[in-house]
Order: sequence, then structure tokens, then C-alpha cells
Amino acid sequence: MKLSPRLNAINQLITEPYTHIWDCCCDHGFLGAHLLQKGMAETVHFVDSVPSICQQLENKLARFSPPMQNLSSPQWQVHCADAATLKLADCAQQLVIIAGVGGELCSKLLAGLLEHNAPLDFDIIVCPVHEQFQLRQFLITKGLRLVSEQIVEDKQRYYEVLHLSRHAKQPLTSTGKMWDLKLAAHQHYLGKTIKHYQQRSRSITHPALQAYLKIQQDTPLT
Repeated sequence: MKLSPRLNAINQLITEPYTHIWDCCCDHGFLGAHLLQKGMAETVHFVDSVPSICQQLENKLARFSPPMQNLSSPQWQVHCADAATLKLADCAQQLVIIAGVGGELCSKLLAGLLEHNAPLDFDIIVCPVHEQFQLRQFLITKGLRLVSEQIVEDKQRYYEVLHLSRHAKQPLTSTGKMWDLKLAAHQHYLGKTIKHYQQRSRSITHPALQAYLKIQQDTPLT
């Protein structure tokens, strides 16, 4: 199945294979299945907390990608679990992906993951459906740094895709540095974001509103 623009943006960030990829809140498992087909990990883990989703996904994977007996580790595993409680593998080269949930839930899941896997170093890709500012602030407090960031338009909605690591060179900021206001999509997304915080806060002193207004004021359109 063809990936949506949002999922394909995540897919294109993964150019080198990992030992383990954890596709959390995987829903129908489209992204994880695509990464499995591309051979981007020794094991792709599909994680969701809904038992019916996990069972359907396991049946589908068993049908289209049956386990190969000559491998030392399984090509895929399905975990019916709260992603916040996951114990990752005790090895390097791991990637955790969280997409399709709000920034608040994403923060809670990552707080648990980081706490339960404190000695481990792993990459993270997040793509929240909203509350990007709050999520970015949380990520900054956890010492995560930026590999890359981008704005993706998908079915007239806008998403921020963040690739993160503790060892990346770029600092993460609360609003991002990926804005190009010569692009109509970026102008539209910024305008919608400002309007959201204007309606929500009723105060020009709201830190998120101030930060996004500053982008609008400081970024030339030509």
C-alpha cells in the first residue's frame, strides 16, 4: 500500500538500517510493514495498546511476511502494550517512531520510554498531530537534539516530523528552524498556528503565541 505523505516523510528519513525499529501507536502498521519490506532493521516491532488491532496486524504479517527459520532473530514482532512501558533491546542502533498521536500523549509515552531505558541510546522520530510547541519543550528538557525537522502537508493538514538523538549536533528549539515563508504551505501553517494560540490564550503574552508571532515578524517573504 502506498504511504501517505506524512508516513512517507518518516520513511524517507530512514536511509541506514537499524538493529531494531519500534513503530509505536502503529495502528494498521503501514509504516512498519514498509520498513520491513525494505529491510531497514533486523527486527521491526509493531506496538499498539489495542488488542484487536494487534491481532489483525499479527494475522496480516504472518500471511504476507512469514517468519524465516534461518534468522537468529525474528524479522518482526507485535507487542500489545503501552509504549511508555516498553523495554527496548539491550543493543545499539535502535529507532523509536511515534506518530499519529497528540503532543501531550507523545510526551507521556517518551517520558516512560526514556525512564525505563535510561542506559540506552536510541534515535527517535516523532510526528504529533497537534501540541507541537509543548512537545518540543518537553524534548528539550530531556536533552534531545535535532537530526532534522520538516513540515509536511497531508490532506490539508500540517505535520512536523522531528528526527532526534542525544548526540545530534543541532539544538532543538520550541518552534523549529525549518520555516520557509516563501512557501505558501508554510505561510498557511504558521497562520493557522498563530490563530490557534490567539483563540486559546486570549493573551498576547502566551509564550507559544509570542514565539510564532516572532517567526512571522522576523522572516522575510522575499
